[in-house]
Amino acid sequence: MLQFRLSIVLKELFQSNLKRPLTGIVRNKASPATICFSTACPNVTALPRLNPLAGGSRPVWRSSYGIRSFCTESEGAVAASEAAKDGGTGNVKEAEAEKRRKAGILPSLEDLLFYTIAEGQEKIPAHKFTTALKATGLRTGDPRLKECMDMLKVTLKSTSDGVMLDRHLFKKCVQSNIVLLTQAFRKKFVIPDFQTFCSHIDELHDSAKRLSGGQVADYIPQLAKFSPDLWAVSLCTVDGQRHTVGDTKVPFCLQSCVKPLKYAIAVHDHGTDYVHKFIGKEPSGLRFNKLFLDEDDKPHNPMVNAGAIVCTSLIKQGASNAEKFDYVMNFLNKMAGNEYVGFSNATFQSERESGDRNFAIGYYLKEKKCFPEGTDMTSILDFYFQLCSIEVTCESASVMAATLANGGFCPITGERVLSPEAVRDTLSLMHSCGMYDFSGQFAFHVGLPAKSGVAGGILLVVPNVMGIMCWSPPLDKLGNSVRGIQFCTDLVSLFNFHNYDNLRHFAKKLDPRREGGDQRQHIGPMDYESLQQELALKDSLWKRVCPTESNEDSSTTVVYRMESVADKN
Repeated sequence: MLQFRLSIVLKELFQSNLKRPLTGIVRNKASPATICFSTACPNVTALPRLNPLAGGSRPVWRSSYGIRSFCTESEGAVAASEAAKDGGTGNVKEAEAEKRRKAGILPSLEDLLFYTIAEGQEKIPAHKFTTALKATGLRTGDPRLKECMDMLKVTLKSTSDGVMLDRHLFKKCVQSNIVLLTQAFRKKFVIPDFQTFCSHIDELHDSAKRLSGGQVADYIPQLAKFSPDLWAVSLCTVDGQRHTVGDTKVPFCLQSCVKPLKYAIAVHDHGTDYVHKFIGKEPSGLRFNKLFLDEDDKPHNPMVNAGAIVCTSLIKQGASNAEKFDYVMNFLNKMAGNEYVGFSNATFQSERESGDRNFAIGYYLKEKKCFPEGTDMTSILDFYFQLCSIEVTCESASVMAATLANGGFCPITGERVLSPEAVRDTLSLMHSCGMYDFSGQFAFHVGLPAKSGVAGGILLVVPNVMGIMCWSPPLDKLGNSVRGIQFCTDLVSLFNFHNYDNLRHFAKKLDPRREGGDQRQHIGPMDYESLQQELALKDSLWKRVCPTESNEDSSTTVVYRMESVADKN
Protein backbone atom coordinates (compact mmCIF):
# COMPACT_ATOMS: atom_id res chain seq x y z
CA MET A 1 0.00 0.00 0.00
CA LEU A 2 1.47 3.26 -1.14
CA GLN A 3 2.17 5.82 1.58
CA PHE A 4 2.78 9.51 1.01
CA ARG A 5 4.37 12.19 3.14
CA LEU A 6 2.50 14.99 4.85
CA SER A 7 5.00 17.60 3.67
CA ILE A 8 4.47 16.72 -0.02
CA VAL A 9 0.70 16.91 0.26
CA LEU A 10 0.76 20.17 2.18
CA LYS A 11 3.07 21.60 -0.47
CA GLU A 12 0.61 20.47 -3.14
CA LEU A 13 -2.28 21.97 -1.19
CA PHE A 14 -0.97 25.28 0.04
CA GLN A 15 2.09 26.33 -1.98
CA SER A 16 0.70 26.04 -5.52
CA ASN A 17 -1.26 29.00 -6.84
CA LEU A 18 -4.71 28.37 -8.18
CA LYS A 19 -4.91 29.58 -11.77
CA ARG A 20 -8.41 28.60 -12.77
CA PRO A 21 -10.95 25.94 -11.73
CA LEU A 22 -10.75 22.59 -13.49
CA THR A 23 -13.49 21.62 -15.89
CA GLY A 24 -13.84 18.17 -14.44
CA ILE A 25 -13.11 16.07 -11.39
CA VAL A 26 -11.70 12.61 -11.10
CA ARG A 27 -14.20 10.17 -9.73
CA ASN A 28 -13.87 6.63 -8.57
CA LYS A 29 -17.35 5.23 -8.28
CA ALA A 30 -16.07 1.84 -7.26
CA SER A 31 -15.42 3.05 -3.74
CA PRO A 32 -17.94 4.96 -1.62
CA ALA A 33 -15.13 6.52 0.41
CA THR A 34 -13.14 8.18 -2.37
CA ILE A 35 -11.33 11.39 -1.52
CA CYS A 36 -10.11 13.84 -4.16
CA PHE A 37 -7.19 16.13 -3.42
CA SER A 38 -7.47 18.75 -6.16
CA THR A 39 -8.18 22.31 -7.21
CA ALA A 40 -11.54 21.40 -8.64
CA CYS A 41 -13.52 22.65 -5.65
CA PRO A 42 -12.05 26.05 -4.87
CA ASN A 43 -15.01 27.28 -2.93
CA VAL A 44 -15.22 24.65 -0.21
CA THR A 45 -13.24 24.66 2.95
CA ALA A 46 -13.90 23.82 6.56
CA LEU A 47 -12.42 25.32 9.65
CA PRO A 48 -14.28 23.56 12.44
CA ARG A 49 -13.26 24.12 16.02
CA LEU A 50 -14.26 21.89 18.89
CA ASN A 51 -13.39 21.78 22.56
CA PRO A 52 -11.34 18.57 22.77
CA LEU A 53 -12.09 18.14 26.47
CA ALA A 54 -15.76 18.91 26.69
CA GLY A 55 -16.66 17.33 23.35
CA GLY A 56 -17.92 20.56 21.78
CA SER A 57 -20.49 20.82 19.05
CA ARG A 58 -20.64 20.02 15.35
CA PRO A 59 -18.30 22.00 13.14
CA VAL A 60 -19.64 24.99 11.23
CA TRP A 61 -18.72 24.80 7.56
CA ARG A 62 -18.00 27.97 5.67
CA SER A 63 -17.01 28.92 2.11
CA SER A 64 -13.64 30.38 1.18
CA TYR A 65 -12.72 30.88 -2.44
CA GLY A 66 -9.28 30.26 -3.84
CA ILE A 67 -8.29 27.56 -1.32
CA ARG A 68 -7.38 24.12 -2.58
CA SER A 69 -9.64 21.52 -1.08
CA PHE A 70 -10.34 17.84 -0.60
CA CYS A 71 -13.64 16.55 -1.97
CA THR A 72 -15.42 13.56 -0.49
CA GLU A 73 -17.27 11.78 -3.23
CA SER A 74 -19.26 9.83 -0.69
CA GLU A 75 -20.78 13.10 0.52
CA GLY A 76 -21.45 14.37 -3.02
CA ALA A 77 -18.43 15.98 -4.70
CA VAL A 78 -19.09 19.24 -6.45
CA ALA A 79 -18.58 19.32 -10.19
CA ALA A 80 -16.27 21.99 -11.52
CA SER A 81 -18.92 23.14 -13.95
CA GLU A 82 -21.07 24.12 -10.96
CA ALA A 83 -18.17 26.04 -9.49
CA ALA A 84 -17.60 27.79 -12.80
CA LYS A 85 -21.21 29.01 -12.98
CA ASP A 86 -20.77 31.45 -10.15
CA GLY A 87 -17.64 32.88 -11.80
CA GLY A 88 -15.72 32.76 -8.54
CA THR A 89 -17.78 35.57 -7.06
CA GLY A 90 -19.37 33.62 -4.28
CA ASN A 91 -22.90 34.50 -5.40
CA VAL A 92 -24.19 30.93 -5.62
CA LYS A 93 -27.65 29.64 -5.06
CA GLU A 94 -28.53 28.42 -1.60
CA ALA A 95 -28.95 24.85 -2.76
CA GLU A 96 -25.56 24.81 -4.46
CA ALA A 97 -23.90 26.36 -1.43
CA GLU A 98 -25.47 23.73 0.81
CA LYS A 99 -24.21 20.99 -1.49
CA ARG A 100 -20.70 22.39 -1.37
CA ARG A 101 -20.78 22.74 2.39
CA LYS A 102 -21.74 19.10 2.68
CA ALA A 103 -18.76 18.13 0.55
CA GLY A 104 -16.21 19.13 3.20
CA ILE A 105 -12.46 19.15 2.64
CA LEU A 106 -11.57 15.87 4.32
CA PRO A 107 -13.31 12.68 5.37
CA SER A 108 -15.23 13.22 8.58
CA LEU A 109 -13.78 11.98 11.84
CA GLU A 110 -17.06 10.17 12.45
CA ASP A 111 -16.58 8.08 9.29
CA LEU A 112 -13.00 7.25 10.14
CA LEU A 113 -13.94 6.24 13.67
CA PHE A 114 -16.72 4.01 12.37
CA TYR A 115 -14.39 2.27 9.89
CA THR A 116 -11.85 1.71 12.66
CA ILE A 117 -14.36 0.01 14.96
CA ALA A 118 -16.43 -1.77 12.28
CA GLU A 119 -13.41 -3.59 10.75
CA GLY A 120 -15.03 -3.88 7.35
CA GLN A 121 -18.60 -4.52 8.55
CA GLU A 122 -21.57 -2.37 7.52
CA LYS A 123 -23.04 -2.36 11.02
CA ILE A 124 -21.63 -2.69 14.51
CA PRO A 125 -23.30 -3.78 17.76
CA ALA A 126 -23.58 -0.95 20.27
CA HIS A 127 -21.77 -3.02 22.90
CA LYS A 128 -18.76 -3.33 20.59
CA PHE A 129 -18.43 0.44 20.60
CA THR A 130 -18.77 0.75 24.40
CA THR A 131 -16.36 -2.16 24.98
CA ALA A 132 -13.77 -0.56 22.69
CA LEU A 133 -14.34 2.74 24.49
CA LYS A 134 -13.66 1.22 27.90
CA ALA A 135 -10.44 -0.32 26.58
CA THR A 136 -9.11 3.21 26.01
CA GLY A 137 -9.73 4.04 29.70
CA LEU A 138 -12.80 6.21 29.18
CA ARG A 139 -16.01 5.37 31.01
CA THR A 140 -19.47 5.51 29.49
CA GLY A 141 -20.43 7.63 32.51
CA ASP A 142 -17.74 10.22 31.77
CA PRO A 143 -19.40 13.68 31.96
CA ARG A 144 -17.69 14.67 28.71
CA LEU A 145 -19.47 11.83 26.88
CA LYS A 146 -22.95 12.51 28.26
CA GLU A 147 -24.37 13.77 24.95
CA CYS A 148 -22.93 10.79 23.10
CA MET A 149 -24.28 8.21 25.56
CA ASP A 150 -27.69 9.89 25.76
CA MET A 151 -27.95 9.95 21.97
CA LEU A 152 -26.86 6.30 21.81
CA LYS A 153 -29.71 5.27 24.09
CA VAL A 154 -32.24 7.27 22.08
CA THR A 155 -30.92 5.97 18.76
CA LEU A 156 -30.99 2.32 19.82
CA LYS A 157 -34.67 2.67 20.74
CA SER A 158 -35.41 3.73 17.18
CA THR A 159 -33.65 0.77 15.53
CA SER A 160 -35.51 -2.41 14.64
CA ASP A 161 -33.35 -4.69 16.77
CA GLY A 162 -32.26 -2.16 19.39
CA VAL A 163 -28.65 -3.33 19.09
CA MET A 164 -27.01 -2.59 15.71
CA LEU A 165 -25.71 0.73 14.44
CA ASP A 166 -25.00 1.52 10.80
CA ARG A 167 -22.61 4.29 9.77
CA HIS A 168 -25.22 7.04 9.73
CA LEU A 169 -26.66 6.14 13.14
CA PHE A 170 -23.16 5.84 14.55
CA LYS A 171 -22.24 9.30 13.27
CA LYS A 172 -25.39 10.70 14.82
CA CYS A 173 -24.36 9.30 18.21
CA VAL A 174 -20.70 10.32 18.28
CA GLN A 175 -20.73 13.67 16.50
CA SER A 176 -21.08 15.75 19.67
CA ASN A 177 -17.94 14.22 21.23
CA ILE A 178 -15.97 13.20 18.15
CA VAL A 179 -12.67 14.93 18.98
CA LEU A 180 -12.37 13.29 22.40
CA LEU A 181 -13.36 9.90 20.97
CA THR A 182 -10.90 10.18 18.11
CA GLN A 183 -8.08 11.04 20.48
CA ALA A 184 -9.00 8.02 22.60
CA PHE A 185 -9.09 5.53 19.72
CA ARG A 186 -5.95 6.98 18.11
CA LYS A 187 -4.07 6.44 21.42
CA LYS A 188 -3.35 10.12 21.92
CA PHE A 189 -3.94 9.98 25.69
CA VAL A 190 -1.14 10.21 28.23
CA ILE A 191 -1.16 6.42 28.72
CA PRO A 192 -1.49 5.08 25.14
CA ASP A 193 -1.51 1.35 25.95
CA PHE A 194 -3.92 1.63 28.85
CA GLN A 195 -4.92 -2.03 29.14
CA THR A 196 -1.32 -3.19 29.53
CA PHE A 197 -0.73 -0.50 32.14
CA CYS A 198 -3.83 -1.59 34.07
CA SER A 199 -2.66 -5.21 34.11
CA HIS A 200 0.54 -4.04 35.84
CA ILE A 201 -1.50 -2.05 38.38
CA ASP A 202 -3.58 -5.16 39.13
CA GLU A 203 -0.41 -7.16 39.74
CA LEU A 204 0.95 -4.51 42.13
CA HIS A 205 -2.40 -4.47 43.96
CA ASP A 206 -2.38 -8.26 44.35
CA SER A 207 1.19 -8.22 45.60
CA ALA A 208 0.43 -5.63 48.31
CA LYS A 209 -2.77 -7.45 49.25
CA ARG A 210 -0.72 -10.33 50.64
CA LEU A 211 0.79 -8.09 53.34
CA SER A 212 -0.71 -8.62 56.79
CA GLY A 213 1.15 -6.21 59.09
CA GLY A 214 -0.07 -3.01 60.70
CA GLN A 215 -2.89 -2.00 63.03
CA VAL A 216 -6.17 -0.23 62.30
CA ALA A 217 -6.25 3.20 63.99
CA ASP A 218 -8.32 3.03 67.19
CA TYR A 219 -7.72 6.38 68.91
CA ILE A 220 -10.78 7.58 66.98
CA PRO A 221 -13.43 4.94 67.81
CA GLN A 222 -15.22 5.13 64.44
CA LEU A 223 -12.02 4.30 62.53
CA ALA A 224 -11.52 1.10 64.53
CA LYS A 225 -14.68 -0.37 62.96
CA PHE A 226 -13.12 -0.86 59.50
CA SER A 227 -11.99 -4.33 58.47
CA PRO A 228 -8.22 -4.75 58.09
CA ASP A 229 -8.86 -6.77 54.91
CA LEU A 230 -10.15 -3.77 52.92
CA TRP A 231 -7.74 -2.78 50.15
CA ALA A 232 -8.36 -0.62 47.09
CA VAL A 233 -6.51 1.33 44.40
CA SER A 234 -8.06 3.79 41.96
CA LEU A 235 -6.37 5.95 39.37
CA CYS A 236 -7.44 8.72 37.02
CA THR A 237 -5.12 10.13 34.36
CA VAL A 238 -5.00 13.76 33.26
CA ASP A 239 -6.99 12.69 30.17
CA GLY A 240 -9.72 11.08 32.29
CA GLN A 241 -8.68 7.44 31.82
CA ARG A 242 -9.93 5.45 34.80
CA HIS A 243 -9.01 2.15 36.45
CA THR A 244 -10.02 0.68 39.80
CA VAL A 245 -9.22 -2.53 41.61
CA GLY A 246 -10.38 -3.79 45.01
CA ASP A 247 -12.87 -2.21 47.44
CA THR A 248 -12.99 1.09 45.59
CA LYS A 249 -16.63 1.96 46.26
CA VAL A 250 -16.44 1.76 50.07
CA PRO A 251 -16.67 5.27 51.63
CA PHE A 252 -14.00 6.29 54.15
CA CYS A 253 -12.97 9.58 55.77
CA LEU A 254 -10.20 11.69 54.32
CA GLN A 255 -8.72 12.52 57.74
CA SER A 256 -5.28 14.05 57.10
CA CYS A 257 -5.63 13.57 53.32
CA VAL A 258 -7.84 16.67 53.44
CA LYS A 259 -4.91 18.83 54.63
CA PRO A 260 -3.35 19.47 51.20
CA LEU A 261 -6.80 20.08 49.73
CA LYS A 262 -7.77 22.80 52.20
CA TYR A 263 -4.29 24.32 51.92
CA ALA A 264 -4.82 24.48 48.14
CA ILE A 265 -8.17 26.25 48.71
CA ALA A 266 -6.54 28.76 51.07
CA VAL A 267 -3.78 29.58 48.57
CA HIS A 268 -6.30 29.73 45.73
CA ASP A 269 -8.31 32.30 47.69
CA HIS A 270 -5.55 34.36 49.33
CA GLY A 271 -2.29 33.66 47.54
CA THR A 272 0.92 32.08 48.83
CA ASP A 273 2.35 35.10 50.63
CA TYR A 274 -0.72 35.65 52.81
CA VAL A 275 -1.07 31.99 53.80
CA HIS A 276 2.59 31.70 54.76
CA LYS A 277 2.42 34.73 56.99
CA PHE A 278 0.80 32.26 59.41
CA ILE A 279 2.32 28.88 58.44
CA GLY A 280 5.87 27.74 57.64
CA LYS A 281 7.12 25.57 54.76
CA GLU A 282 9.64 23.27 56.46
CA PRO A 283 9.26 19.61 57.48
CA SER A 284 9.05 19.36 61.26
CA GLY A 285 10.81 16.02 61.64
CA LEU A 286 8.39 15.33 64.50
CA ARG A 287 5.11 13.51 65.02
CA PHE A 288 2.18 15.14 63.26
CA ASN A 289 0.38 16.02 66.53
CA LYS A 290 3.25 17.55 68.50
CA LEU A 291 2.80 20.86 70.38
CA PHE A 292 5.76 22.44 68.66
CA LEU A 293 6.31 25.60 66.59
CA ASP A 294 9.25 26.86 64.53
CA GLU A 295 11.63 29.64 65.58
CA ASP A 296 9.16 32.26 64.33
CA ASP A 297 6.37 30.80 66.49
CA LYS A 298 4.55 29.49 63.44
CA PRO A 299 3.46 25.89 62.69
CA HIS A 300 6.14 24.19 60.61
CA ASN A 301 3.89 23.41 57.60
CA PRO A 302 0.22 22.85 56.67
CA MET A 303 0.58 19.04 56.65
CA VAL A 304 0.91 18.64 60.43
CA ASN A 305 -2.00 19.23 62.80
CA ALA A 306 -0.87 22.63 64.09
CA GLY A 307 -0.43 23.99 60.58
CA ALA A 308 -3.67 22.43 59.36
CA ILE A 309 -5.64 24.03 62.22
CA VAL A 310 -4.23 27.46 61.36
CA CYS A 311 -4.88 26.80 57.65
CA THR A 312 -8.50 25.98 58.52
CA SER A 313 -8.85 29.42 60.12
CA LEU A 314 -7.89 31.10 56.80
CA ILE A 315 -10.82 29.67 54.84
CA LYS A 316 -13.80 31.99 54.38
CA GLN A 317 -12.90 34.19 57.36
CA GLY A 318 -15.89 35.83 59.02
CA ALA A 319 -18.42 33.32 57.71
CA SER A 320 -20.29 30.79 59.84
CA ASN A 321 -19.08 27.20 60.06
CA ALA A 322 -22.06 26.10 57.98
CA GLU A 323 -21.11 28.51 55.18
CA LYS A 324 -17.45 27.50 55.42
CA PHE A 325 -18.30 23.80 55.23
CA ASP A 326 -20.52 24.27 52.18
CA TYR A 327 -17.76 26.31 50.54
CA VAL A 328 -15.15 23.57 51.01
CA MET A 329 -17.57 20.82 49.95
CA ASN A 330 -18.30 22.74 46.76
CA PHE A 331 -14.57 22.90 46.00
CA LEU A 332 -14.06 19.19 46.69
CA ASN A 333 -17.06 18.24 44.56
CA LYS A 334 -15.54 20.17 41.64
CA MET A 335 -12.17 18.52 42.21
CA ALA A 336 -13.86 15.10 42.20
CA GLY A 337 -15.80 15.81 39.01
CA ASN A 338 -19.04 15.68 41.03
CA GLU A 339 -18.38 12.09 42.09
CA TYR A 340 -19.02 10.94 45.66
CA VAL A 341 -18.07 13.38 48.42
CA GLY A 342 -19.98 12.86 51.69
CA PHE A 343 -19.76 13.44 55.41
CA SER A 344 -19.63 11.08 58.39
CA ASN A 345 -21.34 12.75 61.33
CA ALA A 346 -20.46 9.79 63.57
CA THR A 347 -16.75 10.27 62.84
CA PHE A 348 -17.09 14.02 63.42
CA GLN A 349 -18.64 13.45 66.86
CA SER A 350 -16.05 10.80 67.65
CA GLU A 351 -13.21 13.15 66.60
CA ARG A 352 -14.52 15.98 68.75
CA GLU A 353 -15.02 13.76 71.80
CA SER A 354 -11.52 12.27 71.56
CA GLY A 355 -9.70 15.38 70.35
CA ASP A 356 -7.94 16.48 73.55
CA ARG A 357 -4.55 16.70 71.83
CA ASN A 358 -5.97 18.92 69.09
CA PHE A 359 -7.64 21.14 71.68
CA ALA A 360 -4.29 21.44 73.43
CA ILE A 361 -2.64 22.40 70.11
CA GLY A 362 -5.42 24.93 69.52
CA TYR A 363 -4.90 26.67 72.85
CA TYR A 364 -1.14 26.66 72.32
CA LEU A 365 -1.63 28.31 68.91
CA LYS A 366 -3.98 30.86 70.48
CA GLU A 367 -1.43 31.66 73.19
CA LYS A 368 1.28 32.25 70.55
CA LYS A 369 -1.11 34.43 68.49
CA CYS A 370 -0.84 32.16 65.44
CA PHE A 371 -4.41 32.77 64.22
CA PRO A 372 -5.65 35.77 62.22
CA GLU A 373 -7.05 38.49 64.45
CA GLY A 374 -10.61 37.84 65.63
CA THR A 375 -10.48 34.04 65.17
CA ASP A 376 -12.74 31.93 67.42
CA MET A 377 -10.40 29.03 68.21
CA THR A 378 -13.05 26.56 69.43
CA SER A 379 -15.20 27.21 66.38
CA ILE A 380 -12.17 26.62 64.14
CA LEU A 381 -11.49 23.29 65.87
CA ASP A 382 -15.08 22.21 65.18
CA PHE A 383 -14.58 23.11 61.51
CA TYR A 384 -11.24 21.27 61.53
CA PHE A 385 -12.92 18.09 62.84
CA GLN A 386 -15.66 18.46 60.23
CA LEU A 387 -13.18 18.59 57.36
CA CYS A 388 -11.36 15.50 58.66
CA SER A 389 -14.72 13.68 58.62
CA ILE A 390 -15.47 14.30 54.93
CA GLU A 391 -16.01 11.00 53.16
CA VAL A 392 -14.81 9.89 49.75
CA THR A 393 -14.35 6.65 47.86
CA CYS A 394 -11.10 5.61 46.22
CA GLU A 395 -12.68 6.43 42.87
CA SER A 396 -13.74 9.98 43.70
CA ALA A 397 -10.49 10.73 45.55
CA SER A 398 -8.43 9.60 42.55
CA VAL A 399 -10.15 12.32 40.48
CA MET A 400 -9.21 14.87 43.17
CA ALA A 401 -5.59 13.73 42.92
CA ALA A 402 -5.81 13.88 39.12
CA THR A 403 -7.03 17.49 39.34
CA LEU A 404 -3.79 18.28 41.17
CA ALA A 405 -1.81 16.29 38.58
CA ASN A 406 -3.58 18.25 35.83
CA GLY A 407 -2.61 21.71 37.06
CA GLY A 408 -5.95 22.48 38.71
CA PHE A 409 -8.27 21.37 35.88
CA CYS A 410 -10.60 18.47 36.67
CA PRO A 411 -9.83 15.86 33.98
CA ILE A 412 -13.37 14.56 33.57
CA THR A 413 -15.16 17.91 33.43
CA GLY A 414 -12.49 20.20 32.01
CA GLU A 415 -13.32 22.80 34.65
CA ARG A 416 -10.62 24.96 36.21
CA VAL A 417 -10.89 24.39 39.98
CA LEU A 418 -7.60 25.61 41.45
CA SER A 419 -5.07 28.23 40.40
CA PRO A 420 -1.66 27.11 39.08
CA GLU A 421 -0.02 28.75 42.10
CA ALA A 422 -2.19 26.76 44.51
CA VAL A 423 -1.41 23.46 42.75
CA ARG A 424 2.34 24.11 42.55
CA ASP A 425 2.63 25.01 46.24
CA THR A 426 0.41 22.12 47.35
CA LEU A 427 2.44 19.53 45.43
CA SER A 428 5.70 21.01 46.75
CA LEU A 429 4.60 20.64 50.38
CA MET A 430 3.08 17.19 49.79
CA HIS A 431 6.45 16.10 48.40
CA SER A 432 8.45 17.37 51.38
CA CYS A 433 6.00 17.04 54.29
CA GLY A 434 3.05 14.86 53.26
CA MET A 435 3.88 11.50 54.86
CA TYR A 436 4.22 12.46 58.54
CA ASP A 437 7.74 11.81 59.82
CA PHE A 438 8.27 9.28 57.02
CA SER A 439 8.23 12.13 54.49
CA GLY A 440 11.98 12.15 53.87
CA GLN A 441 12.18 8.44 53.19
CA PHE A 442 9.09 8.55 50.98
CA ALA A 443 10.54 11.45 48.96
CA PHE A 444 13.79 9.49 48.62
CA HIS A 445 12.33 6.14 47.57
CA VAL A 446 9.13 7.15 45.76
CA GLY A 447 9.93 10.74 44.74
CA LEU A 448 6.30 11.84 44.24
CA PRO A 449 3.92 14.21 46.08
CA ALA A 450 1.67 12.29 48.45
CA LYS A 451 -0.43 12.68 51.59
CA SER A 452 -1.46 9.95 53.99
CA GLY A 453 -4.28 9.80 56.53
CA VAL A 454 -4.97 7.68 59.60
CA ALA A 455 -8.06 6.20 57.94
CA GLY A 456 -5.61 4.33 55.69
CA GLY A 457 -5.64 6.48 52.59
CA ILE A 458 -2.66 7.68 50.53
CA LEU A 459 -3.33 10.42 48.00
CA LEU A 460 -0.57 10.11 45.37
CA VAL A 461 0.08 12.52 42.49
CA VAL A 462 2.15 11.80 39.38
CA PRO A 463 2.35 15.33 37.91
CA ASN A 464 1.10 15.66 34.33
CA VAL A 465 0.18 11.97 34.30
CA MET A 466 -2.33 10.81 36.91
CA GLY A 467 -3.72 10.86 40.42
CA ILE A 468 -3.98 7.72 42.57
CA MET A 469 -5.78 6.94 45.81
CA CYS A 470 -4.72 3.83 47.76
CA TRP A 471 -6.73 2.78 50.77
CA SER A 472 -6.14 0.09 53.37
CA PRO A 473 -6.89 0.68 57.09
CA PRO A 474 -3.93 -1.14 58.74
CA LEU A 475 -1.22 1.43 59.56
CA ASP A 476 2.47 1.16 60.37
CA LYS A 477 4.00 2.74 63.48
CA LEU A 478 4.29 6.13 61.71
CA GLY A 479 0.60 6.24 60.79
CA ASN A 480 0.86 5.32 57.08
CA SER A 481 -1.03 2.53 55.32
CA VAL A 482 1.16 -0.57 55.15
CA ARG A 483 -0.26 -1.78 51.85
CA GLY A 484 -0.38 1.74 50.45
CA ILE A 485 3.33 2.35 51.11
CA GLN A 486 4.18 -0.98 49.51
CA PHE A 487 2.08 -0.20 46.44
CA CYS A 488 3.67 3.23 45.95
CA THR A 489 7.16 1.80 46.33
CA ASP A 490 6.46 -1.01 43.87
CA LEU A 491 4.86 1.41 41.41
CA VAL A 492 7.99 3.53 41.19
CA SER A 493 10.22 0.45 41.08
CA LEU A 494 8.38 -0.69 37.94
CA PHE A 495 7.64 2.62 36.18
CA ASN A 496 9.83 5.69 35.73
CA PHE A 497 7.53 7.96 37.75
CA HIS A 498 10.13 9.03 40.33
CA ASN A 499 10.99 12.71 39.84
CA TYR A 500 14.58 11.83 38.96
CA ASP A 501 14.14 8.62 36.97
CA ASN A 502 14.56 10.44 33.66
CA LEU A 503 18.05 11.82 34.20
CA ARG A 504 20.45 11.07 31.36
CA HIS A 505 22.21 7.69 31.53
CA PHE A 506 19.87 6.57 34.29
CA ALA A 507 18.79 2.94 34.49
CA LYS A 508 15.71 2.50 32.32
CA LYS A 509 12.31 1.49 33.67
CA LEU A 510 8.97 0.99 31.96
CA ASP A 511 7.47 4.23 30.66
CA PRO A 512 3.70 3.90 30.17
CA ARG A 513 3.71 7.30 28.46
CA ARG A 514 5.42 5.73 25.44
CA GLU A 515 3.41 3.79 22.89
CA GLY A 516 5.10 0.43 22.44
CA GLY A 517 8.04 1.70 24.49
CA ASP A 518 9.39 3.68 21.53
CA GLN A 519 8.81 7.40 21.75
CA ARG A 520 7.48 9.59 24.54
CA GLN A 521 4.11 11.09 23.77
CA HIS A 522 4.05 14.88 23.91
CA ILE A 523 0.74 15.36 22.14
CA GLY A 524 -1.69 17.85 23.60
CA PRO A 525 -5.37 18.31 22.85
CA MET A 526 -6.05 18.58 19.12
CA ASP A 527 -8.84 20.37 17.33
CA TYR A 528 -11.15 18.89 14.72
CA GLU A 529 -9.21 20.13 11.71
CA SER A 530 -5.84 18.92 13.01
CA LEU A 531 -7.21 15.46 13.67
CA GLN A 532 -8.76 15.32 10.20
CA GLN A 533 -5.48 16.19 8.55
CA GLU A 534 -3.50 13.74 10.65
CA LEU A 535 -5.91 10.90 10.01
CA ALA A 536 -6.17 11.53 6.27
CA LEU A 537 -2.56 12.39 5.57
CA LYS A 538 -0.60 10.03 7.79
CA ASP A 539 -2.71 6.91 8.13
CA SER A 540 -1.90 3.87 6.04
CA LEU A 541 -5.62 3.44 5.43
CA TRP A 542 -5.24 5.74 2.44
CA LYS A 543 -4.11 4.28 -0.88
CA ARG A 544 -3.18 6.19 -4.02
CA VAL A 545 -5.55 5.26 -6.81
CA CYS A 546 -4.68 7.39 -9.85
CA PRO A 547 -2.68 10.46 -10.79
CA THR A 548 -3.90 12.51 -13.77
CA GLU A 549 -2.41 15.55 -15.40
CA SER A 550 -4.75 18.49 -15.81
CA ASN A 551 -4.63 20.32 -19.13
CA GLU A 552 -5.87 23.55 -17.61
CA ASP A 553 -3.79 23.65 -14.47
CA SER A 554 -0.15 22.92 -13.82
CA SER A 555 -1.11 21.06 -10.67
CA THR A 556 -1.85 17.36 -10.44
CA THR A 557 -5.13 15.91 -9.27
CA VAL A 558 -4.55 12.82 -7.15
CA VAL A 559 -7.26 10.53 -5.81
CA TYR A 560 -6.86 8.46 -2.66
CA ARG A 561 -9.19 5.70 -1.59
CA MET A 562 -9.75 4.47 1.98
CA GLU A 563 -8.75 0.86 2.45
CA SER A 564 -10.84 -1.15 4.92
CA VAL A 565 -9.23 -1.92 8.25
CA ALA A 566 -9.60 -5.62 7.50
CA ASP A 567 -7.63 -5.21 4.25
CA LYS A 568 -4.99 -3.21 6.04
CA ASN A 569 -4.47 -5.92 8.63
